[in-house]
Amino acid sequence: MPLKLSLKPGETFVVNGAVVRNGDRRGVLLLETRARVLREKDILRPTEATTQAGRAYFAIMQMYLLGEVDGPPYAQAAEAIAGLLAVCESDEDRENVLEISADVASSNLYRALSRCRKLMAADARGPE
Repeated sequence: MPLKLSLKPGETFVVNGAVVRNGDRRGVLLLETRARVLREKDILRPTEATTQAGRAYFAIMQMYLLGEVDGPPYAQAAEAIAGLLAVCESDEDRENVLEISADVASSNLYRALSRCRKLMAADARGPE
């Protein structure tokens, strides 16, 4: 089943490491084969990775975009995840970080990014 992307005018996204920008009208793109895709809203720039969750997200995002699941990118992600685990204050957050770690270890990087985004959103809301 193809991946269908509905794009806003001028929206940027990354496909297998290539940065692509939509034209001046809405568009639809169908990807018929597996590809590493991140939409502009899901791309975190280095200067935006200011929290432990953000640093973990950025490291995992690099692995995902580069298509590398070992070596230096994996080591950086493992270090960032360890740092995130160290600052967790609740059992639920620790469980979420362990799930992220398991996803990274099993090369399910997109799922790890999704879980990490939830932790980043919780960081942005602050303590309840």
